[in-house]
Amino acid sequence: MASKEYPLVPQQVAPVQTANRRITTSIPVPESLPLLERMRADEPRSMRGQAPVLWAEGEGVHIRDPYGNQWLDFSSGVLVTASGHGHPKVRRALAEMVERGIYHAYGFPTDVRARLSAKLVALAPDELNKAFLLTTGAEAVECCLKLARTYGLQRGGASKRVIVSFDNAFHGRTMGAQLAGGSGALKGWIGEGDYGFVQVPFPDGFRQPDESFAVFEAALEKQGVAAADVCGVISETYQGCNAKLMPVEYAQALRRWCDAYGALLIFDEVQAGFGRTGRWFGFEHYGVVPDLVPCGKGISGGMPLSAVLGRGAVMDLYGPGEMTSTHSANPLCAAAALANLEAIEEEGMVANAARLEPLLREGADRAKAASQGRIGRVDCTGLVAALQFTKPGEGGAVVGDPDTAFEVYKRVVEAGMMLFSPVGVGGCCIKLNPPLMIDEAALLEGLDVVVAAVEAVVG
Repeated sequence: MASKEYPLVPQQVAPVQTANRRITTSIPVPESLPLLERMRADEPRSMRGQAPVLWAEGEGVHIRDPYGNQWLDFSSGVLVTASGHGHPKVRRALAEMVERGIYHAYGFPTDVRARLSAKLVALAPDELNKAFLLTTGAEAVECCLKLARTYGLQRGGASKRVIVSFDNAFHGRTMGAQLAGGSGALKGWIGEGDYGFVQVPFPDGFRQPDESFAVFEAALEKQGVAAADVCGVISETYQGCNAKLMPVEYAQALRRWCDAYGALLIFDEVQAGFGRTGRWFGFEHYGVVPDLVPCGKGISGGMPLSAVLGRGAVMDLYGPGEMTSTHSANPLCAAAALANLEAIEEEGMVANAARLEPLLREGADRAKAASQGRIGRVDCTGLVAALQFTKPGEGGAVVGDPDTAFEVYKRVVEAGMMLFSPVGVGGCCIKLNPPLMIDEAALLEGLDVVVAAVEAVVG
């Protein structure tokens, strides 16, 4: 599945003209082929995962190419543009910062960094009283892993170094993040070794039917991991491959377990944070507060910025100059992030995500009903839903169906609705995650497109 590419062969598609979608050309657009072919020649194959649509401008829930086509965006640029593409408040903040003169501050103090850090601390629960600004989600995850290891080694000696994570988890593409990830296929390049990372089943009720916390403890025992040797447990607040929160009782039991054995609890909010789940932070659904929270994606309105939120006693483990990043709190990115968070707050986008969740869930269920059994599981949290395409395997087992998922994705894009490719989320899952400012009419229009594509592919 890793080699799946959208062919660079223009296909005649039905013209589309609605309030949100406009398709007037073949897909891909013939005039775009020289540029697309040049990119395929100059860039690695890994950059060929998305539809060959040349993005030229974005506004709110819409993406346009240079050829008159417009897509209703249910990708949010891979969950980044929470406040919509090109939010006016974010654009003004960037323009004002440019007019002040573009400068790079590294770790030197700036007013915008101070205001952004204060805003993040104010949004978080009181226990998370420190914010560290970085660049990417993976960098934020790596920082949390480093802090957890340091915390464990200082308090429990050389053996307290084990990081526990979950099967099917995704935490980024750097080495530490992929060691913590739950896909063996993504970390084969690292090679064998005792790196101090172990995985346990995620209680999703799908791949792991037993959602009790006893499974967590049994999995550690089976792998010969002593609870006292665990320095940290990291989980996506909802798993990105399925949009599934863990059961509340499980999360609360996990918090108690970490407290009992002196391990840090880390909830990866890179996808879930800043309103995506209908709460400012996804972990609020659990009624617990983690020790560390890596954030990214929806934080900045499209600029490269991430953050770690954490308890002061953990965040202060390293001294001055010992935990820094070259582009930490870049003034342009920090200004965009501050404006983005203010827009989400002022315009009630978190409440909008919660209000629209039942409509998104209903639409996902309609797609499942139309799939003739090819969608084996649907999950929905706030304004993110996941459609898991499955098929019968050997011995009656249910396995992923990447081919059907890709064909549905292709038809959806050709009908004027933008998704990110299932190639990037395990191959058999289609994610639906529009900007948080989407209205009911646009959401329903997009869901109708998905249902029609499923019907066309499986019909």
